[in-house]
Amino acid sequence: MQMALLARLSLASSEARESSLEERHAGSDEQTLEQSTEEASHFDSDSQVLLVSSSVDGSLPNTGQLDRECDIDNGMIGVPSDRTNYSGDASGEVADGGLSVSSAPQRENVILPRLGDICMEGPSVRRQTADRGFPRIISSSSMDARGDFSAIENQVRELINDLGSDSIEGQRSATSEIRLLAKHNMENRIVIANCGAINLLVGLLHSPDAKVQENAVTALLNLSLSDINKIAIVNADAVDPLVHVLETGNPEAKENSAATLFSLSFIEDNRARIGQSGAVKPLVDLLGNGSPRGKKDAVTALFNLSILNENKGRIVQADALRHLVELMDPAAGMVDKAVAVLANLATIQEGRTAIGQARGIPALVEVVELGSAKAKENAAAALLQLCTNSNRFCNIVLQEDAVPPLVALSQSGTPRAREKAQALLSYFRSQRHGNSGRR
Repeated sequence: MQMALLARLSLASSEARESSLEERHAGSDEQTLEQSTEEASHFDSDSQVLLVSSSVDGSLPNTGQLDRECDIDNGMIGVPSDRTNYSGDASGEVADGGLSVSSAPQRENVILPRLGDICMEGPSVRRQTADRGFPRIISSSSMDARGDFSAIENQVRELINDLGSDSIEGQRSATSEIRLLAKHNMENRIVIANCGAINLLVGLLHSPDAKVQENAVTALLNLSLSDINKIAIVNADAVDPLVHVLETGNPEAKENSAATLFSLSFIEDNRARIGQSGAVKPLVDLLGNGSPRGKKDAVTALFNLSILNENKGRIVQADALRHLVELMDPAAGMVDKAVAVLANLATIQEGRTAIGQARGIPALVEVVELGSAKAKENAAAALLQLCTNSNRFCNIVLQEDAVPPLVALSQSGTPRAREKAQALLSYFRSQRHGNSGRR
């Protein structure tokens, strides 16, 4: 009864925003964190870029069918879950906002039933179409186990016994099943965590078997879609092992590790812990050398970390600006995400210097002219920071013929974009008048 009560209490606060943040790695790179972020993030009135307003308790925004990591498309960030039907844009297996990346691993396009819909009695299990069009697993005994948390708990405890076994095959099977069970709904995630799976899964992040490691990190990604579990995962000292996977895992494991770090970073206190763990450098490496999906997972994780001032210097020192400017090429399909991170980094001197060195100013001016509404907004904010803090950068911006697109933006952009463009144009005028007076 206590288990059922706990599950229902958690569901009341988080199932509405869950919107299927399930496994991210399976089918195609569908919707991902991008959508959720678009709906849940906002810009502050200063130079700081997108601040994700997940809920007060740090939960992830609502993201359609999360089956993968997170994304910052159109200025928003989404969150995924075990990458199967990626809907959102983070790394895990959440969903990917309609994006289709041919190089991304294929995912299992199966939406699992609730654990409460599974009856464990009897050896044979058959698939049957359930209400609402979702597949449902029922046992041949036809017992309705809906709401029977004790049956669910027994199933999970059996899997947990296999997690602790010495058999690699047993660990592979158990991590795979837990990964899938954690994919579909919040009750399953709560039961799995309450049965003690998190500590064992964290331990398996150091497994020498690549498949066990991949399944374990993906299961943690799916479990992290619960607010309660985010805290439990960090308290299980998972951050350093996640960094280990980010450095040593196979491509999918690295992507889902980045996505898990993104998910955990929705809780403000975790941003400092992740930044201090050494995660920034491997995230930047994934940003530069990963698959398209890996780059998205990395940039969204870096965005969340860049909200915290102390992490901005770490990101700049890891040479992220070079890769971010490269991703501002429209052909990369990640302009909005890259500009969002870059605008946050432009709020510190070290970041502004790196933007200039990486030839980011011409790219920013181009985004002001040709980018999406959110990208223009963030590009204008970054240019304002650059110009008001450096006469040299101000001259470069003017040499790039930025005034016409800024004038257009000041008249037709989003409210924040108009504000930034008007402020920058006003600054140009004051500089010109000041120079005239000195003559």
